[in-house]
Amino acid sequence: MVSHASATHHRDLRTGQSIWSARRRPSIEEKPLTRDVACDIVVVGAGISGALIAEQLSDAGFDVLIVDRRGPTDGSTAASTAMLQYEIDMPLHRLAERIGRDKAERIWRRSRQSVDALRERTERLGLDVDGATRGSIYLDGNVLDAAGLAREAEARRRAGFEIELLKPAQVEDRYGIKGRHAIIGYGNYSADPRRLAAGYLNVAISRGARLYAPVDICDVAPSEAVVTLRSNNGPAIRAKHLVVATGYEMMKGIPRKGNKIISSWSIATRPQPRAIWPTAAMIWEAADPYLYIRTTPRGEIICGGEDEEIADAALRDAKLPDKAATLSRKLAALLPGVDAAPAYSWAGSFGDSPVGTPTIGRIPGMPNCYAAMGYGGNGITFSMMAAQMLRGLICGYGDPDADLVSFHRKF
Repeated sequence: MVSHASATHHRDLRTGQSIWSARRRPSIEEKPLTRDVACDIVVVGAGISGALIAEQLSDAGFDVLIVDRRGPTDGSTAASTAMLQYEIDMPLHRLAERIGRDKAERIWRRSRQSVDALRERTERLGLDVDGATRGSIYLDGNVLDAAGLAREAEARRRAGFEIELLKPAQVEDRYGIKGRHAIIGYGNYSADPRRLAAGYLNVAISRGARLYAPVDICDVAPSEAVVTLRSNNGPAIRAKHLVVATGYEMMKGIPRKGNKIISSWSIATRPQPRAIWPTAAMIWEAADPYLYIRTTPRGEIICGGEDEEIADAALRDAKLPDKAATLSRKLAALLPGVDAAPAYSWAGSFGDSPVGTPTIGRIPGMPNCYAAMGYGGNGITFSMMAAQMLRGLICGYGDPDADLVSFHRKF
């Protein structure tokens, strides 16, 4: 039994105004929890992870109930830069050195499949999410120099990924970025994360799923027959299965698997479609701290990074003005032809793991309970991976890659 004033850690997940928060979010039917309810599966968390998971499970025919202590899409989802890449933060050849080539290639390939599946499913469901397919420009830096980038390109080719390795003259000629080697990748995706989450929640609701908010779970009592959850205001939820998708406010008592809280800062510029570099590819660096840049269909430039291991929201927020200025300065230095002045600036906290991979699966010691946590830099990509895997695990047909992210893995 997990029993506390609240069963999950309360965190102030973001501050400032993100580019997404300034836009209208599609309406989502939510209601207060006023009486005891029962369902097949209760999903705790109504951000992008909970939305993707709830949609998959409702599609599988389950009676799904979703609860959130704030409201749908009101947590970390609105702070995401929503660069939906298959490239994991830890370079493939470095990950292979840590966990073995076979496992490293499998998790990278599954990440690629997750991006493709999210794009394909979003399009099939007819969701308007400002989605765009983009390539990626991975620049050398203090983590991988030119030789390291060449080793990484070789590892990706060996694993079956279509990439190009460009010298600085080619990078400047093609993209206007001076003095940098780069690996070019293809087929990534970007979207408005709040609209993405709202779209998937609404699809689940259209199939009969119910969304209750605000609901703060204070007690979880799992058994072989039923999982009982109690809310702070009294009503109980009885479910056959529990899925915890609370992002970085992980439920107390769940093994951490080396996860830690990371703070990240972001800015977005005014729309400037004529200043966007050729192909509008996503840009990121093999550097620490690293910079990542994407565009929106309207021509705004979103730039983020400067990550630090900070869990304290007040300390994170106090750094926002300086971090926004640093991001603006770095953006202007890398792409001198753009207006790097921030129209929006914001900060958010996220979970990360030692090798940049998520934890997804059955929670040890808690029958019929599952979790998805530690999304790292590939947040929404790993959310889709979690939705697919949890569907397989709960339906009973399993998942061929579940061992790579389970609570029982050794890395």
